Amino acid sequence: MNFNYDVIVIGAGHAGCEAAAAAANLGSKTCLITMDMNKIAQMSCNPAVGGIAKGQIVREIDALGGYMGLVTDKTAIQFRMLNRSKGPAMWSPRAQCDRGKFIWAWREVLDNIPNLHIWQDTVEELIVENGEVTGLITCWGVTFHAKCVVLTAGTFLNGLMHIGHKMLAGGRCAEPASYHLTESITRHGITAGRMKTGTPVRIDAKSVHFELMDTQDGENDFHRFSFISEPRKLKQLQCWTCFTNEEAHEVLRSGLKDSPLFNGQIQSIGPRYCPSIETKIVTFPDKPQHQLFLEPEGETTHELYLNGFSSSLPMEIQLEALKKIPCFKDIVVYRPGYAIEYDYFDPTQLKHTLESKIVKNLFFAGQVNGTTGYEEAGGQGIVAGINAHINCHGGEPFVLGRDEAYIGVLIDDLVTKGVDEPYRMFTSRAEYRILLRQDDADMRLTERAYRIGLAKQDRYDIFCKKKEEIERLTKFATTYSIKADKINDTLEALGTARLSHGCKLIDLISRPQITVENIAPHIPALQEAIDQVKERKDEIVEAAEVLIKYKGYIDRERTIADKIHRLESIRIKGKFDYANLQSLSTEARQKLIKIDPETLAQASRIPGISPSDINVLLVLMGR
Repeated sequence: MNFNYDVIVIGAGHAGCEAAAAAANLGSKTCLITMDMNKIAQMSCNPAVGGIAKGQIVREIDALGGYMGLVTDKTAIQFRMLNRSKGPAMWSPRAQCDRGKFIWAWREVLDNIPNLHIWQDTVEELIVENGEVTGLITCWGVTFHAKCVVLTAGTFLNGLMHIGHKMLAGGRCAEPASYHLTESITRHGITAGRMKTGTPVRIDAKSVHFELMDTQDGENDFHRFSFISEPRKLKQLQCWTCFTNEEAHEVLRSGLKDSPLFNGQIQSIGPRYCPSIETKIVTFPDKPQHQLFLEPEGETTHELYLNGFSSSLPMEIQLEALKKIPCFKDIVVYRPGYAIEYDYFDPTQLKHTLESKIVKNLFFAGQVNGTTGYEEAGGQGIVAGINAHINCHGGEPFVLGRDEAYIGVLIDDLVTKGVDEPYRMFTSRAEYRILLRQDDADMRLTERAYRIGLAKQDRYDIFCKKKEEIERLTKFATTYSIKADKINDTLEALGTARLSHGCKLIDLISRPQITVENIAPHIPALQEAIDQVKERKDEIVEAAEVLIKYKGYIDRERTIADKIHRLESIRIKGKFDYANLQSLSTEARQKLIKIDPETLAQASRIPGISPSDINVLLVLMGR
């Protein structure tokens, strides 16, 4: 074998798989190194993909030519579109997946990508020469040489698991931790820290009293994650919900003295928005119950995941508390919940391409950057893989703006603001969320991916046809005239005001009571225009309707984004000696020295940089 590569990716989690696939599909000779080839893209916690804002990220990965959406659709056992009661900027797809099938679907993808090799081993040391990574050494003593290295080690770097007072080294349950690699990286001046996450108990379905739980059904309409996948193939299953109670809380409180989170055993910070059950009862002492979601791990297994009951309490406390909940009175578990501490690296040390500012051609993606979640990892992975390929073969850096993608928001937040707790994406983090809807990720990103060669011709052809059909329907609605006497009875029946005079169809569809679905049967020309759509009709009609209904909001947000772009175009990196700019506040000087932003817009987003500081820089730039 020849151990010389363009790109080497360390770790085959969600970030690593997307990074390796992107680099290889773009033409780089790529190697993906993993401890266990049978655990590729393992869903370490919940076997689900998507959710609030996370679902948008998966659609963006798919629009760019990545695979998370395709694999999710292939292995989904329940699909739901969350936030349907809100506007389309908030709609977020989520799918429960078959954990085992998800792994093998990803393995099939990777095995069939040209230029991509998989090597089973553990990386122990980076080789850095003159400030540039040139390769690595594994625990088997194999020396690899590479032009670029992408680190996506997840929770494995010096991983330490906790159940009560019991501590075990490991990167996941029953999997070893990775040692020495953190130290190999930090000796070059890169700063590391510790974070914590956790996972709940896994339950045997044969022991659950489902009749004492509420069911939560999925949806079987046209929505999917990928813009090019076929309808879901696997059997669609139920989830269930229940609540904790005061009896369970009393048991949990009795174990707090033995909780690693509260007895000083765990020093690192856990995810704020996915707290353990013990954190919930301490943070919300007056709340009599907390909702739990019981979710299947696969199409045929009896293993169930108890969402909302993440814990590192002693095993006997976890079980005793669960038995106080009626549906779990006879509970049998496969294993208890546990917490895990791991190393991460300060993401403010990265460029927007996710390349290290300190060690050239070394990229970081996923939980090693302080994020939490498969989706956030996958989004970083595809950007890191693209830019690693570009570093090898030339080209302009691939960077996504905050008005282009949630992935752009994620990376900008990481490299500009840093993290002091595991970062999770929410729609509220995006100032342009009306532009970043789940329905139009392909309209935002597929053209860019096609230009760099990642989105292939078949995907691009589907995109072009869809775009053409959406434009045809929106143009029809804009130009087609409606006569009042022909439609007023229908409008009244639909609960909306009658017309006093004629109008364009777009004015009707813009009304909140009117949808394309309920008005089309009463306007033959509209129904005919819809019937001309031969493929993905429902998807195209929904996208057109969103554009029609929210045109004013979309246009206003685009105008605001364009104004901010003016600051994005003012490059300041390397133009100031911040330490000697006494007209800036002390905090601003310190933050600007640390982050060294590329543009004035990035500088304006750094916490502690005031508008007056930005004005000082504008004046000094002659603006």
